Amino acid sequence: MEAGKTIKIAALGDIHVKESDKGKWNQFFKDIAEHADIIVLCGDLTDTGQIQEAVLLGEELKGVHIPIVGVLGNHDYELDHHEEIRHELIKHNVHVLDGESIIIKGIGFAGVKGFGGGFDKHMLPMWGEKMNKKYVQESVEESLKLDKALARIDDDIKKVVILHYSPIKATVIGEPEQIFPFLGSSRLADTINRRSVEVTFHGHAHIGSLQGETSRGVKVFNVSKPLLEKSGYKQGYFLYEISV
Repeated sequence: MEAGKTIKIAALGDIHVKESDKGKWNQFFKDIAEHADIIVLCGDLTDTGQIQEAVLLGEELKGVHIPIVGVLGNHDYELDHHEEIRHELIKHNVHVLDGESIIIKGIGFAGVKGFGGGFDKHMLPMWGEKMNKKYVQESVEESLKLDKALARIDDDIKKVVILHYSPIKATVIGEPEQIFPFLGSSRLADTINRRSVEVTFHGHAHIGSLQGETSRGVKVFNVSKPLLEKSGYKQGYFLYEISV
């Protein structure tokens, strides 16, 4: 990799591909590929978690010749077909991360879906009924998976985190406060802070806020496609540049 090279990352999430979308996305992704070096997908790639929706997305991605890396979202888990969805997208050269990391064009990407649990002093504790503990445990396990993925990336490589759920409160502001515990968890931010991450992208909160940062200044972007379009990004993706 040439020193001082700038890599352009096009990030977006929540595309919610439907079975009726045949022909809708092919040119969209080809246009992205003309302006970016890597595409990052932040979950909710299918609308209802049906395998056929993933098959269609894979077909729509044909002809895109830049790397694509991403995670699944809660919609992709809806029917418990997430493993099949993941394998279908991998067949079409999409790097779908779930606790793994990968180096692309000199940048280290680590990704998990993430989970809820709430933010800061309002984060749910591991206490109370069994079902509450199980909910919190899922959040803890996603954070641990992210930590292990980041640990596999050498410290001299710039790290990018891909999530579906948010790691901070700032990028879900705009959504009803009552549902904040279901939109993300500060446990993810703790991991991001500890592992010297360059930037984090997530989706999920369609009417949240575009940008925030962790307590240690790591930039976080909510790249949910509906939010991007509402924020004036009519092209439907967010472009971020990293020097490597």
